[in-house]
Amino acid sequence: MMLSLAPPSNPSRSLATNPRTKAPFQIAKTHPISGLLLPIRSMHRELKLSSSITSEKRLPTAQAVSERVEGGTRMTRGGEDVKLLGRWASPLVMRTRTALNLKGVDYEFLEEVFGVKSELLLESNPVYKKIPVLIHEGKPVCESMIIVQYIDDVWAATPPAILPADPYDRALHRFWAHYVDDKWFPSVFASSRAQTEEARAEAVEQVFAGLKLLEEAFQKCSKGKGFFGGDTIGYLDIALGCSLGWLKATEKMTGIKFLDEAKTPLLAQWAERFCANDAVRGLMPETDKLVEFAKMLQAKFKTAAPAK
Repeated sequence: MMLSLAPPSNPSRSLATNPRTKAPFQIAKTHPISGLLLPIRSMHRELKLSSSITSEKRLPTAQAVSERVEGGTRMTRGGEDVKLLGRWASPLVMRTRTALNLKGVDYEFLEEVFGVKSELLLESNPVYKKIPVLIHEGKPVCESMIIVQYIDDVWAATPPAILPADPYDRALHRFWAHYVDDKWFPSVFASSRAQTEEARAEAVEQVFAGLKLLEEAFQKCSKGKGFFGGDTIGYLDIALGCSLGWLKATEKMTGIKFLDEAKTPLLAQWAERFCANDAVRGLMPETDKLVEFAKMLQAKFKTAAPAK
Protein backbone atom coordinates (compact mmCIF):
# COMPACT_ATOMS: atom_id res chain seq x y z
CA MET A 1 0.00 0.00 0.00
CA MET A 2 -2.18 -6.45 -5.23
CA LEU A 3 -2.97 -4.86 -8.39
CA SER A 4 -1.33 -3.90 -11.59
CA LEU A 5 1.32 -1.33 -10.87
CA ALA A 6 0.78 0.55 -14.08
CA PRO A 7 -1.99 3.13 -14.31
CA PRO A 8 -5.30 1.44 -15.23
CA SER A 9 -5.46 0.86 -18.96
CA ASN A 10 -9.22 1.11 -19.26
CA PRO A 11 -10.57 4.48 -18.20
CA SER A 12 -14.20 3.50 -18.74
CA ARG A 13 -16.43 3.71 -15.69
CA SER A 14 -18.59 0.62 -16.00
CA LEU A 15 -20.15 -1.10 -12.99
CA ALA A 16 -17.91 -3.54 -11.13
CA THR A 17 -19.25 -6.55 -9.24
CA ASN A 18 -18.63 -7.20 -5.56
CA PRO A 19 -17.36 -10.81 -5.36
CA ARG A 20 -18.82 -11.24 -1.89
CA THR A 21 -22.39 -10.07 -2.56
CA LYS A 22 -22.58 -10.48 -6.37
CA ALA A 23 -24.16 -7.03 -6.38
CA PRO A 24 -22.82 -4.34 -8.67
CA PHE A 25 -20.79 -1.50 -7.22
CA GLN A 26 -22.39 1.84 -7.95
CA ILE A 27 -19.71 3.99 -9.58
CA ALA A 28 -19.53 7.13 -7.50
CA LYS A 29 -20.43 10.55 -8.76
CA THR A 30 -18.13 13.50 -8.47
CA HIS A 31 -18.94 16.56 -6.47
CA PRO A 32 -17.91 20.20 -6.37
CA ILE A 33 -17.04 21.19 -2.80
CA SER A 34 -17.34 24.45 -1.03
CA GLY A 35 -14.11 24.01 0.92
CA LEU A 36 -11.86 21.57 2.72
CA LEU A 37 -13.58 19.24 5.19
CA LEU A 38 -17.03 20.60 4.34
CA PRO A 39 -19.95 18.53 3.03
CA ILE A 40 -20.18 18.59 -0.74
CA ARG A 41 -23.16 18.95 -3.03
CA SER A 42 -24.17 16.32 -5.57
CA MET A 43 -23.26 16.66 -9.22
CA HIS A 44 -23.14 13.79 -11.70
CA ARG A 45 -21.40 14.78 -14.88
CA GLU A 46 -17.94 16.21 -14.18
CA LEU A 47 -15.99 13.09 -13.24
CA LYS A 48 -17.69 11.08 -15.94
CA LEU A 49 -16.58 13.62 -18.52
CA SER A 50 -13.10 14.19 -17.10
CA SER A 51 -10.16 12.63 -18.94
CA SER A 52 -7.72 13.30 -16.10
CA ILE A 53 -8.76 10.44 -13.82
CA THR A 54 -9.41 6.74 -14.27
CA SER A 55 -11.25 4.57 -11.79
CA GLU A 56 -10.55 1.21 -10.22
CA LYS A 57 -12.53 -0.46 -7.43
CA ARG A 58 -10.30 -1.80 -4.66
CA LEU A 59 -11.26 -4.50 -2.20
CA PRO A 60 -9.44 -5.32 1.02
CA THR A 61 -6.74 -7.96 0.95
CA ALA A 62 -7.68 -11.63 0.77
CA GLN A 63 -6.39 -12.07 4.31
CA ALA A 64 -8.57 -9.24 5.60
CA VAL A 65 -11.68 -10.66 3.93
CA SER A 66 -10.89 -14.13 5.31
CA GLU A 67 -10.42 -12.80 8.83
CA ARG A 68 -13.68 -10.88 8.73
CA VAL A 69 -15.68 -13.82 7.39
CA GLU A 70 -14.12 -16.65 9.39
CA GLY A 71 -12.98 -15.01 12.61
CA GLY A 72 -15.48 -12.21 12.86
CA THR A 73 -12.82 -9.90 14.28
CA ARG A 74 -12.38 -7.47 11.41
CA MET A 75 -15.52 -5.51 10.61
CA THR A 76 -16.01 -2.37 8.57
CA ARG A 77 -19.21 -0.42 8.24
CA GLY A 78 -20.92 -1.46 5.05
CA GLY A 79 -22.05 0.85 2.30
CA GLU A 80 -19.57 3.64 2.99
CA ASP A 81 -18.42 5.78 0.09
CA VAL A 82 -14.62 5.86 0.15
CA LYS A 83 -12.53 7.19 -2.73
CA LEU A 84 -8.82 7.85 -3.05
CA LEU A 85 -7.23 10.23 -5.54
CA GLY A 86 -3.65 9.30 -6.35
CA ARG A 87 -1.02 7.88 -8.68
CA TRP A 88 0.53 4.42 -8.78
CA ALA A 89 4.12 5.64 -8.32
CA SER A 90 3.54 7.91 -5.32
CA PRO A 91 4.86 6.65 -1.96
CA LEU A 92 2.50 9.12 -0.28
CA VAL A 93 -0.50 7.56 -2.00
CA MET A 94 0.79 4.10 -1.08
CA ARG A 95 0.67 5.12 2.58
CA THR A 96 -3.06 5.68 2.35
CA ARG A 97 -3.65 2.47 0.42
CA THR A 98 -1.66 0.47 2.96
CA ALA A 99 -3.68 1.90 5.85
CA LEU A 100 -6.95 1.14 4.05
CA ASN A 101 -5.78 -2.41 3.39
CA LEU A 102 -4.77 -2.90 7.02
CA LYS A 103 -8.25 -1.87 8.12
CA GLY A 104 -9.96 -3.92 5.41
CA VAL A 105 -11.76 -0.91 3.94
CA ASP A 106 -13.33 -1.11 0.47
CA TYR A 107 -12.47 1.93 -1.63
CA GLU A 108 -12.45 3.27 -5.15
CA PHE A 109 -9.01 4.32 -6.43
CA LEU A 110 -9.09 7.21 -8.89
CA GLU A 111 -5.80 7.36 -10.79
CA GLU A 112 -4.74 10.92 -11.53
CA VAL A 113 -3.08 11.25 -14.93
CA PHE A 114 0.47 12.56 -14.61
CA GLY A 115 0.81 16.21 -15.56
CA VAL A 116 -2.92 16.88 -15.27
CA LYS A 117 -4.87 17.91 -12.19
CA SER A 118 -8.46 16.75 -12.34
CA GLU A 119 -11.30 19.06 -11.35
CA LEU A 120 -12.11 16.70 -8.51
CA LEU A 121 -8.55 17.02 -7.17
CA LEU A 122 -8.58 20.83 -7.42
CA GLU A 123 -11.96 20.97 -5.69
CA SER A 124 -10.99 18.45 -3.01
CA ASN A 125 -7.59 19.98 -2.19
CA PRO A 126 -7.76 23.64 -3.23
CA VAL A 127 -4.93 24.63 -0.87
CA TYR A 128 -2.06 22.34 -1.97
CA LYS A 129 -3.67 20.85 -5.09
CA LYS A 130 -1.76 17.61 -4.48
CA ILE A 131 -2.38 13.92 -4.01
CA PRO A 132 -3.27 11.90 -2.06
CA VAL A 133 -6.79 12.94 -1.17
CA LEU A 134 -9.16 10.58 0.64
CA ILE A 135 -12.83 11.36 0.11
CA HIS A 136 -14.94 9.69 2.78
CA GLU A 137 -18.69 10.15 2.52
CA GLY A 138 -18.11 13.26 0.42
CA LYS A 139 -15.62 14.87 2.82
CA PRO A 140 -12.02 15.29 1.60
CA VAL A 141 -9.02 14.63 3.84
CA CYS A 142 -5.56 15.68 2.61
CA GLU A 143 -1.87 15.00 3.40
CA SER A 144 -0.75 11.38 3.58
CA MET A 145 0.03 10.94 7.29
CA ILE A 146 -3.02 12.97 8.31
CA ILE A 147 -5.06 10.58 6.17
CA VAL A 148 -3.41 7.55 7.81
CA GLN A 149 -4.32 8.86 11.26
CA TYR A 150 -7.85 9.65 10.04
CA ILE A 151 -8.27 6.07 8.84
CA ASP A 152 -7.05 4.78 12.20
CA ASP A 153 -9.52 7.05 14.02
CA VAL A 154 -12.56 6.33 11.84
CA TRP A 155 -12.05 2.56 11.79
CA ALA A 156 -10.67 2.36 15.33
CA ALA A 157 -12.84 -0.67 16.12
CA THR A 158 -11.16 -2.63 13.33
CA PRO A 159 -7.74 -4.06 14.22
CA PRO A 160 -4.88 -3.51 13.94
CA ALA A 161 -4.42 -0.12 15.57
CA ILE A 162 -2.05 1.94 13.43
CA LEU A 163 -0.92 4.43 16.07
CA PRO A 164 0.30 3.17 19.47
CA ALA A 165 -2.02 3.55 22.46
CA ASP A 166 0.64 5.06 24.71
CA PRO A 167 0.89 8.87 24.30
CA TYR A 168 4.70 8.90 24.39
CA ASP A 169 4.95 6.10 21.84
CA ARG A 170 2.51 7.98 19.60
CA ALA A 171 4.65 11.11 19.86
CA LEU A 172 7.76 9.08 19.05
CA HIS A 173 6.19 7.59 15.93
CA ARG A 174 5.03 11.02 14.78
CA PHE A 175 8.48 12.50 15.36
CA TRP A 176 10.26 9.91 13.23
CA ALA A 177 7.57 10.01 10.54
CA HIS A 178 8.17 13.76 10.28
CA TYR A 179 11.92 13.12 10.08
CA VAL A 180 11.38 10.73 7.16
CA ASP A 181 9.40 13.37 5.26
CA ASP A 182 11.42 16.41 6.24
CA LYS A 183 15.00 15.12 6.12
CA TRP A 184 15.57 11.55 5.02
CA PHE A 185 13.40 11.02 1.94
CA PRO A 186 14.41 14.33 0.30
CA SER A 187 18.04 13.20 0.57
CA VAL A 188 17.13 9.94 -1.23
CA PHE A 189 15.78 11.92 -4.18
CA ALA A 190 18.71 14.34 -4.10
CA SER A 191 21.19 11.46 -4.36
CA SER A 192 19.95 10.67 -7.88
CA ARG A 193 19.09 14.21 -9.00
CA ALA A 194 22.10 16.18 -7.77
CA GLN A 195 23.74 18.27 -10.48
CA THR A 196 27.29 18.09 -9.08
CA GLU A 197 29.40 15.31 -7.58
CA GLU A 198 29.78 17.33 -4.41
CA ALA A 199 26.02 17.66 -3.99
CA ARG A 200 25.53 13.97 -4.77
CA ALA A 201 28.14 12.91 -2.22
CA GLU A 202 26.50 15.08 0.43
CA ALA A 203 23.06 13.60 -0.31
CA VAL A 204 24.40 10.04 -0.19
CA GLU A 205 26.03 10.74 3.16
CA GLN A 206 22.71 12.07 4.48
CA VAL A 207 20.87 8.93 3.32
CA PHE A 208 23.31 6.67 5.17
CA ALA A 209 23.26 8.87 8.28
CA GLY A 210 19.47 8.81 8.27
CA LEU A 211 19.35 5.03 7.96
CA LYS A 212 21.64 4.73 10.97
CA LEU A 213 19.31 6.94 13.00
CA LEU A 214 16.28 4.96 11.82
CA GLU A 215 18.01 1.71 12.78
CA GLU A 216 18.28 3.06 16.33
CA ALA A 217 14.67 4.26 16.20
CA PHE A 218 13.53 0.80 15.11
CA GLN A 219 15.28 -0.81 18.06
CA LYS A 220 13.52 1.58 20.43
CA CYS A 221 10.06 1.61 18.83
CA SER A 222 9.75 -2.09 17.97
CA LYS A 223 10.66 -3.27 21.49
CA GLY A 224 12.17 -6.43 20.05
CA LYS A 225 9.29 -7.22 17.69
CA GLY A 226 9.04 -7.32 13.91
CA PHE A 227 7.77 -3.83 13.10
CA PHE A 228 8.08 -0.28 14.36
CA GLY A 229 4.48 -0.80 15.47
CA GLY A 230 5.30 -4.01 17.34
CA ASP A 231 3.67 -7.20 16.10
CA THR A 232 1.93 -5.47 13.19
CA ILE A 233 2.57 -2.65 10.74
CA GLY A 234 2.02 0.73 12.38
CA TYR A 235 2.22 4.45 11.72
CA LEU A 236 6.01 4.71 11.36
CA ASP A 237 6.18 1.48 9.36
CA ILE A 238 3.83 3.07 6.84
CA ALA A 239 5.71 6.37 6.78
CA LEU A 240 9.09 4.78 6.07
CA GLY A 241 8.10 1.51 4.40
CA CYS A 242 6.18 3.08 1.54
CA SER A 243 9.44 4.78 0.50
CA LEU A 244 11.23 1.45 0.00
CA GLY A 245 10.23 1.17 -3.66
CA TRP A 246 11.89 4.49 -4.43
CA LEU A 247 14.90 3.60 -2.29
CA LYS A 248 15.43 0.46 -4.39
CA ALA A 249 14.99 2.45 -7.60
CA THR A 250 17.54 4.99 -6.38
CA GLU A 251 19.97 2.19 -5.56
CA LYS A 252 19.65 0.95 -9.13
CA MET A 253 20.12 4.41 -10.63
CA THR A 254 23.12 5.35 -8.49
CA GLY A 255 24.74 1.93 -8.11
CA ILE A 256 24.87 2.47 -4.33
CA LYS A 257 23.51 -0.11 -1.90
CA PHE A 258 21.84 1.99 0.78
CA LEU A 259 19.93 -0.62 2.76
CA ASP A 260 22.81 -2.92 3.66
CA GLU A 261 22.29 -5.73 6.17
CA ALA A 262 25.93 -5.39 7.24
CA LYS A 263 25.36 -1.74 8.24
CA THR A 264 21.70 -1.67 9.31
CA PRO A 265 20.67 -5.30 9.91
CA LEU A 266 17.46 -4.52 11.79
CA LEU A 267 16.17 -2.21 9.05
CA ALA A 268 17.16 -4.61 6.27
CA GLN A 269 15.23 -7.47 7.89
CA TRP A 270 12.29 -5.18 8.68
CA ALA A 271 12.14 -4.06 5.04
CA GLU A 272 11.74 -7.66 3.88
CA ARG A 273 8.92 -8.25 6.37
CA PHE A 274 7.20 -5.02 5.39
CA CYS A 275 7.28 -5.73 1.65
CA ALA A 276 6.04 -9.30 2.19
CA ASN A 277 3.02 -8.21 4.27
CA ASP A 278 -0.38 -8.87 2.69
CA ALA A 279 -1.42 -5.22 3.08
CA VAL A 280 1.66 -4.07 1.17
CA ARG A 281 2.75 -6.74 -1.28
CA GLY A 282 0.29 -5.87 -4.03
CA LEU A 283 1.02 -2.14 -3.77
CA MET A 284 4.82 -1.94 -3.90
CA PRO A 285 5.84 -0.68 -7.36
CA GLU A 286 8.31 -2.71 -9.40
CA THR A 287 11.82 -1.27 -9.30
CA ASP A 288 12.30 -1.18 -13.08
CA LYS A 289 9.01 0.68 -13.58
CA LEU A 290 10.00 3.27 -11.00
CA VAL A 291 13.42 3.71 -12.63
CA GLU A 292 11.75 4.26 -15.99
CA PHE A 293 9.31 6.72 -14.40
CA ALA A 294 12.15 8.56 -12.62
CA LYS A 295 14.10 8.95 -15.86
CA MET A 296 11.01 10.36 -17.53
CA LEU A 297 10.63 12.87 -14.68
CA GLN A 298 14.29 13.88 -14.86
CA ALA A 299 14.05 14.43 -18.61
CA LYS A 300 10.90 16.49 -18.13
CA PHE A 301 12.46 18.65 -15.43
CA LYS A 302 15.60 19.16 -17.50
CA THR A 303 13.53 20.29 -20.48
CA ALA A 304 11.49 22.64 -18.30
CA ALA A 305 14.55 24.15 -16.58
CA PRO A 306 15.32 27.70 -17.75
CA ALA A 307 18.46 28.10 -19.84
CA LYS A 308 21.40 29.70 -18.03
